[in-house]
Amino acid sequence: MHPRNPIDIESERSGEPVFREVGVGPWTETHPREPRPDDPASPLYPHRHRYDAALLDGGDRRNVLDRYRYWTVAAIKADLDAHGRHDFEVAIENWTHDFNIGSMVRTANAFQARRVHIVGPHKWNRNGALMTELYQHMEHHASIAALVRCWRLRIAGEIAAERACAAAAAFHAHDVAVGGNRSDGAMDGGGSEGDQRVRELLAELDAHEARIRELEAARVIAMDIVPGAVPMERYAFPKRCLLLFGAEGPGLTRTALDLADDVVYISQFGSVRSINAGAAAAVAMHSWIAQHASIG
Repeated sequence: MHPRNPIDIESERSGEPVFREVGVGPWTETHPREPRPDDPASPLYPHRHRYDAALLDGGDRRNVLDRYRYWTVAAIKADLDAHGRHDFEVAIENWTHDFNIGSMVRTANAFQARRVHIVGPHKWNRNGALMTELYQHMEHHASIAALVRCWRLRIAGEIAAERACAAAAAFHAHDVAVGGNRSDGAMDGGGSEGDQRVRELLAELDAHEARIRELEAARVIAMDIVPGAVPMERYAFPKRCLLLFGAEGPGLTRTALDLADDVVYISQFGSVRSINAGAAAAVAMHSWIAQHASIG
């Protein structure tokens, strides 16, 4: 029998680790002098629909931000939508039932991806996601071709909608401006109030046109190390994009690479050909965040 390693012995004597408590206990224990949100006496009562009675009773140990403690899944998802998700989407090929998919979904939630797409078989290992898929907009597609076609049609539809809004803003701005210069002197939109309204409409028009330019620049980006790919460290991610990720080992399929507008790889300097698929997805998503997200 081998003698025990001194490090093992010393570790046991150290009294570590002492883990921090995760989450909160029942509402009555955590907030002993405050009425529950579902009590009419509570200032939170107008928002009682956000809260889960079972969590208020038993505590909330989920892996969520503190501001979402005791909230229902539906309320959290709606709040994320209300605050605005980021403009990138991620797609994961599921042909090999890669165990990294759960980790990718969890990272997509952390960086607030607009949507997560699973390509191939509907079933995937959810252990690594830690239930974060419940807070995401998840879509399943039978093939990569079906996904890319759906995504491009969605972008085209959004462009059409923005152009319609831009045209309406331009029409109303012109209408207000002309109305303020009537020969009979009537003030139906003219004067300082009319000028302010015209400025507001022109600002709205500018915003729609800026959004149209972003949508027109949208691209499908394959993340893989293949000949002809460009290093991510020198790549300017478009604000609106679909990031394609493949399975551990084989990477993306030939179809995915052919349908992508750009192919990007993460620069590496060791002996292995690629890093873990879940880690690669996290690095790529954070690269988009570094270029486009508003950091508070």
